[in-house]
Amino acid sequence: MNATNTKVLTAHIPIPLAEQVDLIAARLERSRGWIVKQALSAWVGQEEERRRLTLEAMADVDAGHVVDHPDVKAWANSLDTETPLPVPH
Repeated sequence: MNATNTKVLTAHIPIPLAEQVDLIAARLERSRGWIVKQALSAWVGQEEERRRLTLEAMADVDAGHVVDHPDVKAWANSLDTETPLPVPH
């Protein structure tokens, strides 16, 4: 990736976290920037997946695909018994 395809971002990082980044960079023989880019890419991916799952869950609720609280509570309470209930649907 060349400089025309990148953008510099700055952030104030707590010293202990910055030191951890430096240790990982040294251990992996990579630059601090490479470590930060990897971490940020992973976090952005997780946030995108979280948003997708949230929208999917909201669509299920809107469509009426829900499980009543008493059914969930009865199932959860049965988990530590000899005969746990099946997962409610």
